[in-house]
Amino acid sequence: MAQRVQIILEDDYDGGVADSTVKFSLGGDEYEIDLSKENAAKMADALAPWVAHARRVGRGKRKPTAPGKPGGGSSTSDIRAWAQETGLEVSSRGRVSAEIREAYEKANS
Repeated sequence: MAQRVQIILEDDYDGGVADSTVKFSLGGDEYEIDLSKENAAKMADALAPWVAHARRVGRGKRKPTAPGKPGGGSSTSDIRAWAQETGLEVSSRGRVSAEIREAYEKANS
């Protein structure tokens, strides 16, 4: 038996059809809202004067993560090979430590 699941976004602002989900943060809280292209543009225009004077924090836009690859999409085998080449002690199986992942990201960013 086949099933078809269809998700239809409703604009949280005016109840119309939404085109996308917009994520934003304010006061340390994270939010998301489903908006039409027009309402998303209105929101962006309304925030533009504030954004123009603001500082970007964090990494900004992140690289898409490939399925099954934690973090920035680097495979465990790539990190493990890099660690071995640089003389770091890393196991041949299992989880790669956070320290080695961080060192890899710093060296390859």
